[in-house]
Amino acid sequence: MTDDGRTTWVLIDGENIDATLGSSILGRRPQPDERPRWDRMLAFLAAQWNQQTRGLFFLNASTNLPMSFIQALLALGYQPIPLSGDADEKVVDIAIQRTLQTLRDRAGDVVLVSHDGDFVDDLAMLADGRRLGVLGFTEFRNAGFGDIPGIQFFDLEYDVHAFDAQLPRVRIIPIDEFDPAQFLR
Repeated sequence: MTDDGRTTWVLIDGENIDATLGSSILGRRPQPDERPRWDRMLAFLAAQWNQQTRGLFFLNASTNLPMSFIQALLALGYQPIPLSGDADEKVVDIAIQRTLQTLRDRAGDVVLVSHDGDFVDDLAMLADGRRLGVLGFTEFRNAGFGDIPGIQFFDLEYDVHAFDAQLPRVRIIPIDEFDPAQFLR
């Protein structure tokens, strides 16, 4: 934590990350070692920006309340936010948008963990000198986030190392990081 006591607010769109991982990357339900280690994310961001982190994990609990997952999140230092609404309401998106809007009047930096372009405008409104970040899978991030001045991007697998298994992703490799041995197996 820095001397000024600043906080990084980490807003997690769990549905978006889970759907991207299962549908777009794996094409199936993830195995236990293919699920993100959420504790690594808070530690990574705290070290990256040298300040405390507060993780808000938004969940759609319209049909059930996943108590074991909520208990695990609490143990990892997250504030689970279980939400409910009508079947046609995107309750997680609505709650994250409202939270981003409320953060306009509060101090602190913000990292959004989502690929969803529905948040671009609300996150852009926070580009007032505070640090902003988007964390997820780089290749699925909405391009609109790139228009936000000063935003930083973090990859869940390559930067945070949030997985115990290597995911089957194809990424653009900076030539300085290219290791032919990885492809000659």
